[in-house]
Formats: sequence, C-alpha cells, structure tokens
Amino acid sequence: MAAGKRTRPAHLMLAQQLGVAIVTGRHQPGSVLPGEIEQAETLGVSRSVVREMLRTLAAKGLVEGRPKTGTRVRDRHDWNLLDPELLGWMFEGAPPLPFVHSLFQLRMIVEPAAAEIAAVKRTARHLSAMGHALETMSTHGLASEIGRAADQEFHSVILDSTGNELLVSLSASISAAVRWTTFFKYRHEKHPRNPIPEHRALFEAIANGDPAAAGEATRALVNQAHLDTEAALEIEARLATN
Repeated sequence: MAAGKRTRPAHLMLAQQLGVAIVTGRHQPGSVLPGEIEQAETLGVSRSVVREMLRTLAAKGLVEGRPKTGTRVRDRHDWNLLDPELLGWMFEGAPPLPFVHSLFQLRMIVEPAAAEIAAVKRTARHLSAMGHALETMSTHGLASEIGRAADQEFHSVILDSTGNELLVSLSASISAAVRWTTFFKYRHEKHPRNPIPEHRALFEAIANGDPAAAGEATRALVNQAHLDTEAALEIEARLATN
C-alpha cells in the first residue's frame, strides 16, 4: 500500500491561515484576537492546538499575549519580515508597494555584491549546481513549480559560493523573496518577459570569473524582476476594482 501525503500539523496550517489574515490587513496591528476557548470552538480544534498556533505566530513577531488583555497583533515594525514563511504569506494577497520596493532594494544591495564575490570564489561544485538549476529553469519555465524551485536554488548557490557565513545566512530569505515574487508574477494570464537570458548572462559572468560583469548582470536581473512585480501589482489593483 503506497503511503499517502504527509499532512502538516494542524497548528501550522492554522498559523498560516491566521498569519495571512494578519499580513494582508484583515487583522490590523493593535487589534485583539479572540481568546483561546473561542478560537478552539470556532476552528474545531483543541486549546493546545490554538496555543501552538499562537506560539508559531509569536515567534515571527506577529502577535503577543498579555495578561488580562489577551493576544493582540503587533505593530508592523515588530514583524520578522525576512522570515521565509512570512514572506510567502505577504504574497498570498497583493503586498503593499512600499514593501515591494523595500524587498527589491534589499536584493539590489545584497545580490550584486554576492555575485561579484562568487565570480572569484566559486568552485566547480557551485558552477555545476548553478548550471543544473539554469537548465531546469530553461526546460520547465518559471510558471512551473519545478522551474521556480530551480530559480531559488540558482540564487541560493550564488550566496553559498561567497563563503561568507553572514551572506549565506540570508540565503533562505533571498530565496524566499525570489520564489514568492516569481509566483506572484506568474499567477495571471499575462506573464512577464522571460528572464532566462539574464540568468544565463549572470551564470556566464560567474563562470568566467568576471566580478564586474557578474555584478552588472545581477543588477539587470533584479531590476527587471522589480519592474515585473510592479506590473503584476497593477494587474491585481485593476482586478480588485472590476
């Protein structure tokens, strides 16, 4: 008998649902959430599941519990916005334009510098992993889950090849930003321009050991992704008004 798909724990599924509701504005900062007993009854789960759900959200900076006043949504500046899962929740809806600007500003600061270092320090293993990811992206396209996973891997390997443990520590956040902005751009019928040529130019610059070209190729790639994400936000806005 074949094993079925492993089901995510209930508290994680519920944390995602409530987390999305918070980051997309359905629960505003400062608002007080229903108590444990009420949530347990509404959701049809035990109080222990609700407590684990709230602990998960508290670890991401989204909520905090206070004696007598209950659990409230924290101010936005308290949220762990670089948490990979929280980044995904932001793109369940249409994230605010200032957030998108900040996200791509961060990428523009980190990734070109990382690519310049990677062009000097990459190994044969890194080039092999990047090349495989690039070909997978080319074969399957970024509209597919396989293609998006390869895109994540491509960017992650670049950070890993720097050998800088602090840059490597940003890998999960940068990869999540790549994944969810790409997912967001491709969820409409009108797809953005194919970015594979920019990825290939970046790969070739790193493979050739050319830091200047690697940095420039990264800036071109990130800038195009930024423009495409803003275009997708405009589509979302038009759909919301129709």
